[in-house]
Amino acid sequence: MSNPQTGTVPPTSPSGRATGSAASSVGTGAGLGGTFPGGADPAQAGRRRTAWADGVDQLRATATTEPGRLRIIGAVLAFLVLAFGAATAWQVADRSAAARDVVERSQPLTADAADIYRSLADADTTAAAGFLAGGKETQATRDRYENDIATAARLLAKASSNTSGSDAAARQIGKLNSLLPRYTGLVETARTNNRQGLPLGGAYLRYANAQMRDELLPAARGLYTTETARLGEDYDAAKAWPWLALATGALALGALAWAQRRNYRRTNRVFNRGLLAATTASAVVLLWLVAGHSVARSGLNTSYDSGARSLKVLNEARIDALQARGDENLTLVARGAVVTKDQQDFYEVGYRTGMRDLAGPGRSGAAAADSRLGTALTLADDDTGRRPVREAVETVRQWQARHAEARTADDQGDYDRALAKVIGGEAATGQSFDRVDSRLAQALAHEQQQFRRAAEDGRGALGGLAAGAVVLAVLGATGAVLGIGRRLSEYR
Repeated sequence: MSNPQTGTVPPTSPSGRATGSAASSVGTGAGLGGTFPGGADPAQAGRRRTAWADGVDQLRATATTEPGRLRIIGAVLAFLVLAFGAATAWQVADRSAAARDVVERSQPLTADAADIYRSLADADTTAAAGFLAGGKETQATRDRYENDIATAARLLAKASSNTSGSDAAARQIGKLNSLLPRYTGLVETARTNNRQGLPLGGAYLRYANAQMRDELLPAARGLYTTETARLGEDYDAAKAWPWLALATGALALGALAWAQRRNYRRTNRVFNRGLLAATTASAVVLLWLVAGHSVARSGLNTSYDSGARSLKVLNEARIDALQARGDENLTLVARGAVVTKDQQDFYEVGYRTGMRDLAGPGRSGAAAADSRLGTALTLADDDTGRRPVREAVETVRQWQARHAEARTADDQGDYDRALAKVIGGEAATGQSFDRVDSRLAQALAHEQQQFRRAAEDGRGALGGLAAGAVVLAVLGATGAVLGIGRRLSEYR
């Protein structure tokens, strides 16, 4: 039959069947219900095997032979040893960085925040003392006030450049920077009026003190609290156990022990040098990790217990003494103009509160155990640290006795005698305060040395561990591969 399109007759086989392209087109007629080439079903063609499935089948086939199993064991052992080394290096580096932050960042920032608070409180106290002296204000008093303000401004600038990432600290620093010029302006106005003999000067000084007490010092306290919290976080990060590295190390050693036992049972050879080298390297890293981290934790714990905690208490004791001194001065400045709700002198109540926090109730004897100075004595771990605190306690009691004499004179209307007892010479409360402050500064310097020494010891215990773990892990993985390769060579 001719083709209606071309007019040709398709060739036929001897049996009368069409051949060639016509037969092929009929036989493959996908559009007419025929089959795909090779007899493949369309649904089967759509479900081709993935490379992953082929890989699993190949791995399963490999695992059926001893050489194949050995290759898999060697790869797993090398991976576990390298993973152990990587986890150790990562976690040790992380803890070493946290320990470095404790020594070089967070603790110095905490100390700077405490110094900002102390400088501001001392400036306020000194301003009140200079106001009481009036025209007899000494150059030393003026210089002390200006140095306190300059110190606070310098430390604020330093803190601003080192507290990146802390929004709370940045807010407190910004607040202090904006309030400090306003405070100094009020003090200068108070001094100007006081030199002219105008009573308005006392009002300005009280207003400046209110600014310091209600805004500046709370902001400085907030900055100190923020930096102290950051110090605690760095301590926690530095002392946290590297559980991932420890778990990976235990798993790697367990796998190596199993591989050597398997090798012994199949060959009766007690040791495989490559596997033994891998086991030794991994065991060294694990023991180094445990010992190094334990020593580091011990050093950091010592630096906290014998250093950081003592520093915190001593800083707070110094602040209490400053606030008590400032209230003592302002009692004479205000002369009863500011009272509490129950009609007591506001500043005298503040003085008594500061003294109670500093040394405990009473005006004689040792400091109460729960007071700042009592706690500082408990935390001091050697006589060098305890001696200045004991002297501070004795001087506080002397200060309280002199203050009582000043208050008696003032209550009797003898203002000049009371003033002499507060800002006079050797027998004045000012001399007692200066001695307390100097002894506390001496104790702080000693505890700072104790802290740094212990923290550096703890930090140094992690030195070289990260790099050593990587080197030993590479050696261990190489030993595992060579040890398994030795067994594979027996099948060639």
